[in-house]
Amino acid sequence: MNATVESKGLRMARSIETLALNEAGPSEKNRTLTQPLVDGLWDSGLMQFMNPSVAGGHEPGFAELIETWIEMARQDGSLGWIGIANIPSSCFAAAYLPDAGFADIFTANNNRVTMGGQFFPNGTGDKVEGGYKVTGAWQFGSGTGHSEYVCAGFLPMDDGQMVMLNEEMPLMTVAVVPRDQVTFTDGWNVQGLKGTGSYDYNLQEVFVPESHSYPLMTREPLRGGHIYKFGVLPLTACGHAAWALGVARSAIDDVRELAISKTRMGESSSLAHRPTFQRNLAHHEGMWRAAHRLVVDTFTGLEAEVEAGADVSPQMRCDMRLAATYATEACREIVQWAHLAAGTTSIREGNRLERAFRDMYTGTQHAFISENTYIEAGKVLLGLADDSPAL
Repeated sequence: MNATVESKGLRMARSIETLALNEAGPSEKNRTLTQPLVDGLWDSGLMQFMNPSVAGGHEPGFAELIETWIEMARQDGSLGWIGIANIPSSCFAAAYLPDAGFADIFTANNNRVTMGGQFFPNGTGDKVEGGYKVTGAWQFGSGTGHSEYVCAGFLPMDDGQMVMLNEEMPLMTVAVVPRDQVTFTDGWNVQGLKGTGSYDYNLQEVFVPESHSYPLMTREPLRGGHIYKFGVLPLTACGHAAWALGVARSAIDDVRELAISKTRMGESSSLAHRPTFQRNLAHHEGMWRAAHRLVVDTFTGLEAEVEAGADVSPQMRCDMRLAATYATEACREIVQWAHLAAGTTSIREGNRLERAFRDMYTGTQHAFISENTYIEAGKVLLGLADDSPAL
């Protein structure tokens, strides 16, 4: 994609910047996105832009996804997190649900479907006629505060026995459940990402039609083009990487602007005139650019291979998860530096530098970009394992 041409997704994201900045504080107090901001996501087209075209989207590639998610997270960390939670959740369901489920959930609602939740299989589903009776409890259901449908990962059970995907790994399945069938227990009282409405919830023997579920590890889309052949995990990795890059971008930009005008107590010139600040700004700008380049090159390069007909290999998934985890770690270091360099400005509530610090340290606690990713990738790189379900 020509870098000088603004993509549709980026235009959509930039169109809501004023609204996003105005609603960031109220969303934090609300502990979920405010209604004006949810409406803005729909009015801009962002909420469904990642969907297959038959579900109202335009099937963006990785380059467009990355720059769009970066922009959303640059504006506000909670908004950016919703961008990598609600938007992909509906995209996955639209691409992978059986036809009957797609008709019930998307077609019947004119494709206006907001979806969020937790995909890890923290529940079980007893096989019954026509579907499953699902029971379980899920934490950190990102974006569920304003979602009409909630996703819940579960392990299918048949006559008391776990259904296996292969000899080593159980089948993991995602249920898509209407909000009124879900019991919310909240629990979203946290340090950062406060505006994401990432509530805890549970299901107690809720009937889920088989057509309202899809395999978590599938890479066989029933709708849409090549981007959906990557499956849930690589697309999720791209989102985490872009989110971290967006929050770090805001921190660098804000501390640079602050440095021009801020003079610390007892000093005669602005922060911008301090050689240590100059050195560290350049260093962390370089770190951001390197992480950004790694993410863009990795994901777009592999996308080109898949578009040309290649299957998504274990090595590809290893490379994508490595890029996402490294970028997140680099961005955490960048935000920490900006927080320290900004001095007391970065501890005042309502300042974006203060919010970026809390959001980054909350977002980096996610298991998806934890140390375990490096360990599993290392096994593949060393030839100790041919593949890893964790990747």
